[in-house]
Amino acid sequence: MPAETLEMKHDTPQTDVFDSMTLFGVEFACITEQQSVEWICDRAASGRGAFIVTANLDHLRRCCVEPDYLDLVTNADLVVADGMPLIWASKVQGPPLLPERVAGSSMTVSLCEQAAARGLSMYLLGGDEGVAERAAEVLMRRHPGIQIAGYHCPPFGFEKSEDQMSLIRDGLTAASPDIVLVALGSPKQEKLIREIRSVCPNACWIGVGISLSFITGDVVRAPVWVQRAGIEWLHRLIQEPRRLFRRYVIQGIPWGLRLMAHSAKARLKKTR
Repeated sequence: MPAETLEMKHDTPQTDVFDSMTLFGVEFACITEQQSVEWICDRAASGRGAFIVTANLDHLRRCCVEPDYLDLVTNADLVVADGMPLIWASKVQGPPLLPERVAGSSMTVSLCEQAAARGLSMYLLGGDEGVAERAAEVLMRRHPGIQIAGYHCPPFGFEKSEDQMSLIRDGLTAASPDIVLVALGSPKQEKLIREIRSVCPNACWIGVGISLSFITGDVVRAPVWVQRAGIEWLHRLIQEPRRLFRRYVIQGIPWGLRLMAHSAKARLKKTR
């Protein structure tokens, strides 16, 4: 891990602020969406900054098979559960429980509302071509007081180009935002945050996946009842079967079952 990343390790572990529970070696804060938003805005307003991971079942699977990614997530300041299988697993495993799903896409909307109310600036990084700009326009219409410090959609393969990486760093340095939303999908977004977080050490950095496309309407999010039922993944699969079949069906279903078995085993150990 780069030296700058070690220096960024959180100074206030989430366990000092909230209860936490562990699933497959990953520590999750037992926290609601509203608590998450307030915590992020407080950190941003105080200039302490933070790295937040909204982890779903695929993140958890990746942590189990990629030691480097597990190390990256372990060094986050706050890890929240963005997936109903994780909530179900916490109920199977037993207290402390994860109180609710903290979806990155929902939290992005709540965070923008809170940031506008508190005068915190935001930077939108990622998404398909033109998405970040259009998302900024939508957010400014919805929240007249919101401060969009800047936005940038890097081209495909940008991480292999030093010129493109310098462009990203320069843009962030000039904007000096309080909150950075990185919409590149996992694990690319988390790895990028680790690499460039030092350019804005006082900002809160959050990987938000496809959230900007939800804001623009380029991708339609599932109805609320589908989200609550824990089958939002099926809605996404129907929209993008080629891209998501392997992740949701080949990898996701077996890992979901494995997670439940792991949690049941942990529950039995507690009761002995």
